[in-house]
Amino acid sequence: MAAETPVVDARLQNGAVETHCAYCALQCGMSLTVDGGESSVEVAPLDFPTNRGGLCQKGWTSADLLRSPRRLTSPMIRDSRSEPFREVSWDVALDVVADGIRSTQAKHGNDAVAVFGGGGLTNEKAYQLGKFARVALRTSNIDYNGRYCMSSAAAASNRAFGIDRGLPFPLPDLAESGAVLVMGGNVAETMPPFMQHLNAVRDAGGDVIVADPRRTATADQATLHLQLMPGTDLALALGLLHIVVADGHVDRDYITSRTTGFDDVWRVATQWWPERVERVTGVPVAAQRATVRALATGRAGRGAVVLTARGAEQHSKGTDTVTALINLSLALGLPGRPHSGYGCITGQGNGQGGREHGQKADQLPGYRKIDDPAARAHVAGVWGVPPETLPGPGRSAFELIESLGTEHGPRSLLVHGSNLVVSSPRSHRVADRLAALDQLVVCDLFMSETAALADVVLPVTQWAEEDGTMTNLEGRVIRRRAAVQPPPGVRTELEVMADLAARLGRADGFSADPRVVFDELRRASAGGVADYSGITWERIDSEDGVFWPCPSEDAPGRSRLFTDGMFPTPDGRARLVAVDHRAIAEEVDTDYPVYLTTGRILQHYQSGAQTRRVPALTDAAAEPYVDIHPDLAARHGMANGDLVRIVSRRGDAVGKARLTTAIRADTVFMPFHWGGEQAINRVTNAALDPTSKMPEFKVCAVQLERVDSQPAMEPSGAVVAGQA
Repeated sequence: MAAETPVVDARLQNGAVETHCAYCALQCGMSLTVDGGESSVEVAPLDFPTNRGGLCQKGWTSADLLRSPRRLTSPMIRDSRSEPFREVSWDVALDVVADGIRSTQAKHGNDAVAVFGGGGLTNEKAYQLGKFARVALRTSNIDYNGRYCMSSAAAASNRAFGIDRGLPFPLPDLAESGAVLVMGGNVAETMPPFMQHLNAVRDAGGDVIVADPRRTATADQATLHLQLMPGTDLALALGLLHIVVADGHVDRDYITSRTTGFDDVWRVATQWWPERVERVTGVPVAAQRATVRALATGRAGRGAVVLTARGAEQHSKGTDTVTALINLSLALGLPGRPHSGYGCITGQGNGQGGREHGQKADQLPGYRKIDDPAARAHVAGVWGVPPETLPGPGRSAFELIESLGTEHGPRSLLVHGSNLVVSSPRSHRVADRLAALDQLVVCDLFMSETAALADVVLPVTQWAEEDGTMTNLEGRVIRRRAAVQPPPGVRTELEVMADLAARLGRADGFSADPRVVFDELRRASAGGVADYSGITWERIDSEDGVFWPCPSEDAPGRSRLFTDGMFPTPDGRARLVAVDHRAIAEEVDTDYPVYLTTGRILQHYQSGAQTRRVPALTDAAAEPYVDIHPDLAARHGMANGDLVRIVSRRGDAVGKARLTTAIRADTVFMPFHWGGEQAINRVTNAALDPTSKMPEFKVCAVQLERVDSQPAMEPSGAVVAGQA
């Protein structure tokens, strides 16, 4: 029997409900005012520390999702993928899923069933999904789309600092800095309210330096733009460190007292003199020196910060690139100082919390390692199971996808909060692997490109229809509050997991109440790196959120890390790790002579499964474009507005040419928010970082073709499902 859908708090129905945006990790504060019949919802920004009264176009239109006519409201199944879906009751749908799980595991073993999660799930759902996989399914095969987002920065931060928190300080601290270097981030489009913090640095006379192959909206507002060649961020980081040392900017006292490994790092960096870096990256020597001077001057004044984002991280050497930038920040003595340090700009709404509590293949709640006996014993005790029954580490996201339907891979897959057909590299191959499954089950709000390939589709609640917590890019745990009732027939994913667990003989321990689940999460995370044990919903409500780690209800959350002079490593010191530049996985050649890079645009989010259903956003950006330098376009006989086919060794995608001098003449850019023929991830390279298992989304070799036909589109801007 399913638990009842939680009733929206009556106290909140009578006025504006304070909550947070449906999208990115900035998690802007907003209020929702609902009319008496719930037919309309008005959005207003709140003066929350991250957005300070600002919202982007996505945030302003986020309530449109709540009453979308394309919303899924009934479970659907089909007997074969050549047949159309038919609506069924929840009992029928869940019985089909449970029968499929039992049958698959009886034939092929526990690991024959896999789970794929998402960085937009609440902490409660992410936590219970990890528990469901390991206790109810007893499978090691669980990972999530955050592997495509934060994994390189997480791996580098863990090995340098012993902890992974996107920003080790509150975001408003950034505005007090004297210099900020942003490597591979375009926050002016991806999270516009973030820009007020960067602009405050510039307006106070400080420096904002942006490294990006494109002159993005963020680079346009910077004091200096480093227009590097795609895939050369690591060489640039090594070169900046070389200048720091050669020009006498190293903080020797800091290095001696708070770090280890500097000599090994310097032996590599000494080979990256400025002129060599210019030849490799295209960044002039003068710009390299200006960057180091700005950081050194900022450090001596108000402070200096080095930030990374996906442009630097989504590479087959992303972990080493972030490591080199952490080395740079440590050599300057930044981490732990006021308004200074290294930080990662988290992308997905719960990209931070989503990776802390068990969705990742190698982790247990509290950011514990799943192969650590003490961690297994603690979590097993909370879950009431013997430690030896917990499975070990599983496959990372793309490795998991590649194994689907193979002889030794999973035969059944449950997908929560992810549109992996659009968001994964080499997406033609991803669709083939999903087609090889015996059973594909997708929980979603809409018929996404991935849901369109499923055997069972389960309609679930979205952001303003459920209570829960999120952890934003600062490590601040915040509350999402239900403002409206979900449509009839829609259930929460906590209910789905509880009902399935009961059908699989695990009725105990899987609650549909998010508060109950959060309280269990607190116990499971206690003593871990990401310790939430002292965080309660009541504290979050009264304190504008609570930072982790927070080991007791009497302790304040740690909003600023490393300020006591210590790092959470065995010896209390930060580790500088020697890394060297290496070529991208696929260099250009005569057959594929152009670099491709990808990213997000202002109007859309991730795979577009939500934003492509919002009319105002699709009116503003109905289809993808291809940024091409006029010189490159001329060599290919292309004009502005022409349809362009981008072709790699893996596949092709189509978009409209947008001629601009804001991009390098050897590079094209295309956003990744669309499916079908417009899905640029049909083209991207799945070469993996050996440490983080991050695919190399940000650069590959392509050729360009002019085409004359337009891909078929649905009115909403979503590609027709049959073409996914």
